[in-house]
Amino acid sequence: MLYKPYIPKDFGELMDHLAHMLFAAPKFNTRLLPRENIDTTFCSLNEGLLAVRKKLGEERYTALKALSDKMRALFEADPDDKTGDTQAGREIIHEMEGILKSAAKRRGPD
Repeated sequence: MLYKPYIPKDFGELMDHLAHMLFAAPKFNTRLLPRENIDTTFCSLNEGLLAVRKKLGEERYTALKALSDKMRALFEADPDDKTGDTQAGREIIHEMEGILKSAAKRRGPD
């Protein structure tokens, strides 16, 4: 059976996905989600950002996509969580959460 990654559909689901990423980094496969890996996790994140692109606005979307790319590079550079790049990637997660919260607050409830 082909594995289809979960795609967040709104700001709340993106926030949940980022929370999962915070704890599953840098490899993203856990006992509960053994089919998850860095590829599926970032596919979910980036497709989720695309799903809410209009609600985010182009400037926020572009900023979040750039942060996603930077974060992935940091996690790939530190797969064993030993060099500090994983922690830098986790800090980007918090930055992304702040942008999403700001966008949600501006928009009001979905």
